[in-house]
Amino acid sequence: MKFSESWLRSFVDPACAGHEFSHLLTMAGLEVEEEETVAPLFDQVVVGHLLAVDKHPDADRLNVCRVDVGTGELLQIVCGAPNAAAGIKVPCALPGAELPGGFAIKVAKVRGVESSGMLCSARELGISEDASGLLVLGDDAPIGEDIRRHLDLDDRLLTLKLTPNRADCLSLEGIAREVAALTGMPARFIEVTAVDATIASTRALVLDAPDACPRYCGRVIAGVDARAATPAWMRRRLERSGIRPISALVDITNYVMLEVGQPLHAFDNTRLSGAIHVRMARPAETILLLNEQILQMQADVVLIADDQRPLAMGGIMGGEESGITLATTEVFLEAAFFAPTAIAGRARRYGFVSDASHRFERGVDFGGTRRALERATRLILDICGGQAGPVSEALATLPARKPVRLRPARVAKVLGVPFTNERIAELFARLGLPLTRDGDDFIVTPPTHRFDIEIEEDLIEEIARLHGYENIPSPAPRGLLSMLPQTERARPLARIRQSLADSGYQEVVNFAFVEEAWEADFAGNDRLIRLANPIASHLSVLRSSLLGGLVANLASNLKRRQSRVRLFETGRCFFRDPQGGPVAGFRQPWKLTALAYGTAFPEQWGCAARNVDFFDIKADLEQLFTPIVTSFEKALHPALHPGRSARVTVAGRAVGFLGELHPQWQQKYELPLPPVIFEVDLDAVTMASVPQYAEVSRQPPVIRDMAVVVDQALELQQLIAGLTANRPAIVRDIRLFDVYVGPGIEVGKKSLAFRIMMQDTQKTLLEAEVEAAMQQLMAYLRAAFAAQLRI
Repeated sequence: MKFSESWLRSFVDPACAGHEFSHLLTMAGLEVEEEETVAPLFDQVVVGHLLAVDKHPDADRLNVCRVDVGTGELLQIVCGAPNAAAGIKVPCALPGAELPGGFAIKVAKVRGVESSGMLCSARELGISEDASGLLVLGDDAPIGEDIRRHLDLDDRLLTLKLTPNRADCLSLEGIAREVAALTGMPARFIEVTAVDATIASTRALVLDAPDACPRYCGRVIAGVDARAATPAWMRRRLERSGIRPISALVDITNYVMLEVGQPLHAFDNTRLSGAIHVRMARPAETILLLNEQILQMQADVVLIADDQRPLAMGGIMGGEESGITLATTEVFLEAAFFAPTAIAGRARRYGFVSDASHRFERGVDFGGTRRALERATRLILDICGGQAGPVSEALATLPARKPVRLRPARVAKVLGVPFTNERIAELFARLGLPLTRDGDDFIVTPPTHRFDIEIEEDLIEEIARLHGYENIPSPAPRGLLSMLPQTERARPLARIRQSLADSGYQEVVNFAFVEEAWEADFAGNDRLIRLANPIASHLSVLRSSLLGGLVANLASNLKRRQSRVRLFETGRCFFRDPQGGPVAGFRQPWKLTALAYGTAFPEQWGCAARNVDFFDIKADLEQLFTPIVTSFEKALHPALHPGRSARVTVAGRAVGFLGELHPQWQQKYELPLPPVIFEVDLDAVTMASVPQYAEVSRQPPVIRDMAVVVDQALELQQLIAGLTANRPAIVRDIRLFDVYVGPGIEVGKKSLAFRIMMQDTQKTLLEAEVEAAMQQLMAYLRAAFAAQLRI
């Protein structure tokens, strides 16, 4: 909303000015986006009266003018403007004046004729870009008056960046109402009285779409002079509001729209046929608009039509075939209220926005429709002449203004500032909000121009605005801090993150909202938790695994030619669980997920290049858990390769999974190589065992190797777990160092070679003790797994 400050001050004139005034508006929620003066600084330019204009003796295109500037002495000025003529009044720059751009005026000779000043165009004064001729002033301009004062060139232009809910401030009266409430100054609104009908001409009105347009007013005005000149004061106010003057009738409708916020439209009454209908568009119906576009209407567009054809897009733009021209002598003037939902988005659909649609889709005061019509009628009669007929009105059900209850205790809780009931009543009175009392509560009925007041918080916002946001204290938050206990049985999350970063992984943070396909592909989840209001249509469910986000991150990196990628993320996952919490019915555990892709090591000369594999990531995971011992069991997972995946367990509890991405998902997500992934419960990783002292033996260890032949289907983890549980006391460590299948081994069998370390803290082991321990281990393997000693 752009307007001139002087026009606003004709309604309300607060004591503050300049940036202080702009700050007042901004702090009240009416942000001043831009402020500028009407014209740049210049001085010594006055109103001059051209008394005589003679041809220059030595130049065909120059004139020698005699100019009265009110000093009692005529100035001789050489001028080349084509519209220089005796009798007109124009701006005259006196010798010594400095015009915009640093152009200094001096007494000089032009083609041998002395010139004492300069007659100015609008461009030379910086008012507009018009340089076609001198700026002709009105006949009533006082000779010798400073042009800045005469044209009010020290006026400021303000542009407000209004939020969509403040449609009431899309008019000078609306802004004046706000300024009056903020400053306590009285507002002087236009006194509008009904224009008496002097002719009987009317036109019938029919609301065929009452939900879209519940109020439509109109009247016939005959005998108008469409060629009448728009008054200079009106043209000036329109131009300074960013609207180009066109003709008196059009300018009046635009002026009233800016003044009171009600869009109006004038039809040429002689070009209308029958009744005026407000209806929805018919299939394939077209209309030629004033902007010379021919548009095919859709069924949800409101049209203003007569008995034969559409006349205008309701609330958006008039039609060319029914528009007024300079030959118009009879006008049908309309003012209507259109429901915001019936107008919103319709103009943008066709690639344009009009001043009318901008207002109607936000909400126009339906209580002021007839007032705006009377105001425009009076201006037309005063400027263009004519006779007005009676006002016709079609009325349906107007929007209900539901009362809103305000609790003073709620105000204090939300704003943090106590307000007395008297103070609240005073602020509402300044805003013109009608209210009643129900005990301590206020019952406020929003006026017809305030579409933004619907709930209690809207009223609280009004109190905060008028009280002043800067007057609401903002104390620093305070709280009683205490040092939280940190048990030795838990490792900080920061240490886990640092450990992964030290291993070459980059941390990422993804949305907890994911695509539905990710849940099916990577988690096999059919109990989806759908979002009621997703931020994007494809991010519609809550994740039960972090894997989908990492795969998407990987795909994004590959598109940017990153061939080696290491990623990890920690975050909550979400599951339906009747016993879950803290939100009833849902469990929200923390997970840690990591992904590795590409070569095992960065490109180097020290070792041959190879792709990362299952065992590389297994090593990273084991290092992450250290000193907690992890075990791995073959298992299936919907996201992983069936033969290259494992379940991760700690102390018999399943805490996650590890493996290569399934070839099906590798192909679907266009990954050249399969990434290797692990996902584990974060609480399992952060667990730590309290160190226990154990005596360090000073005796030398004894190391023996033992190779056994077992069924090829036997899982190593099962065998290692059995050996560990049944080992003699002197056996300190059992490690697998070789697996062999081939010649010399029976089909269906495999050879496993173990390195066994034995040690005693008190003495050197005897050969007999070592041999007995080896025999005990072998006996267990024979009994438990039918193992045979490999010779």
